[in-house]
Amino acid sequence: MTSSIPAVGTSPQALGSARTGETPMAEAVTLQAVFLDLDGTLVDTEGFWWEAEAEVFARLGHVLDDSHREVVVGGPMSRSAGYLLQETGADIGLTELSTLLNEAFVARIGRGVPLMPGARRLLCELAAHRVPAALVSASHRTIIERMLDSLGPENFVLAVAGDDLMRTKPHPDPYLTAAARLGVDPTRCAVVEDTLTGVRAGEAAGCRVVAVPSVTPIPPAPGRTVVRSLEEVDLPFLQALITESQGSVH
Repeated sequence: MTSSIPAVGTSPQALGSARTGETPMAEAVTLQAVFLDLDGTLVDTEGFWWEAEAEVFARLGHVLDDSHREVVVGGPMSRSAGYLLQETGADIGLTELSTLLNEAFVARIGRGVPLMPGARRLLCELAAHRVPAALVSASHRTIIERMLDSLGPENFVLAVAGDDLMRTKPHPDPYLTAAARLGVDPTRCAVVEDTLTGVRAGEAAGCRVVAVPSVTPIPPAPGRTVVRSLEEVDLPFLQALITESQGSVH
């Protein structure tokens, strides 16, 4: 693939002009940026990860019970792989296992990555209105780069990958990093996530979170909006959430 999007080291000045050379948002608009998760939120790949995990552990002589799926969904590779190692006692190191899991997943996405319903429409709407959109994922950057052909790299001004930071979701670091690189206030940014792990990361960062559950249910909570599909999410919807949250602060 020849196209890419900026990594976390890109300057806010470069990001501000990455799409049009203009200020990304008019000051009158309260929504400053939208941060989007990848797997299960924009692309329908959570099942791909579970298939990859099941395949690798089968080669190692272990059958994964479906009960493990709810634990590993949405987490960084180190946490998911470490948990499965502990549960199965497989005779393999964490680094080697992570490599095998990534290889098995890449083989699957090489056959095509289906987008979640409403994902393309939402990304195009944000781009059309020059609302900065950042990809914030626990996946490794190599995985993100391979999915960009399906997502459209022109739709994002920034990407934060799981292997960019010392701490990833559920810690707030990925979303705080995205906000800092864009030079925006996290409390005036919307986060779109499909797992409780990601939702907690966005909330810990102070963002307004929209949960679109994929594999496991996500309960409602103060400052959290739960929807059934991205088809329910558009720019006015996100702007209204930020306006409401800002109004409750003052």
